[in-house]
Amino acid sequence: MSPKGNKSGRRPPFRGRGEGRQPPRERRPDGAAFRHSRPSGEGWLYGRHAVLAALANPERKVRRLVVTSEGLAQYRAEIERAADAGSRKSPRPTPEIRGRADIDRLVGEGATHQGFALQADPLPEWAIEDICRRAADRPKARVVVLDQATDPRNIGAVLRAAAAFAAEAVVMQDRHAPPVGGALAKAASGALERVALVRTVNLARALGLLKEAGFWCVGLDVRADAALGDTDLSGKIALVLGSEGEGMRRLTRDSCDLLARIPMAEDWESLNLASAAAVALYEAFAPRPARRDKS
Repeated sequence: MSPKGNKSGRRPPFRGRGEGRQPPRERRPDGAAFRHSRPSGEGWLYGRHAVLAALANPERKVRRLVVTSEGLAQYRAEIERAADAGSRKSPRPTPEIRGRADIDRLVGEGATHQGFALQADPLPEWAIEDICRRAADRPKARVVVLDQATDPRNIGAVLRAAAAFAAEAVVMQDRHAPPVGGALAKAASGALERVALVRTVNLARALGLLKEAGFWCVGLDVRADAALGDTDLSGKIALVLGSEGEGMRRLTRDSCDLLARIPMAEDWESLNLASAAAVALYEAFAPRPARRDKS
């Protein structure tokens, strides 16, 4: 359905091919399916929250844990609890005591590492059909879809908001996407270990697969007639956000079921990506029926 055909905010009946039907597996342009193996890597995560969350994640293969003597003294109990939680699949790491200058050299000058660094392999990759399957028995599943998001700190902050409001996943296009490394993990403040991050070659097709799985795709657009708070956000929802400068691309916008805006002061133009995602997720997480028109 074209977004222009439904400006009232009312949600028509779902007319997809059924939530029980599994969508076809999305493939890359070369025909290969998305990888789910754990690739080896030499990447460093940094920042206390990001490091402790990754250390506690049994899906992470941890290689080295480096902390300052001050960090180990102050957070020894938290480090031990995290290491215990993550030791089911990965050997328990022995903390290496290093100075801040040494950690700077490991993670990069200027990184706010707080005296914590962790060398670990990347997490397994997710595909959009994995999210569709996982949400099959979750009638209030929430997904955030980012079009043309390229700043790792912005994406990390969106992941943090997604974790706060129990979203299933953050989906972004593979092209021009930043690496899932230290800057993104630091901004996510541990949410990278809790919320699935999906990279997809074709964002419009990903939205189509979500719709086939019963998701209602709501695009945020400052020019939309409908206010987000007056929009029916019950059931499975995919919130679609564009870049701060250009917004959603036309094909992404046309793939949405409905466009809605976040009301703001007349003399203010827009919110940044992470703030808009947090507001939208709050509306979807705690909808207010009294503000909806379902007549």
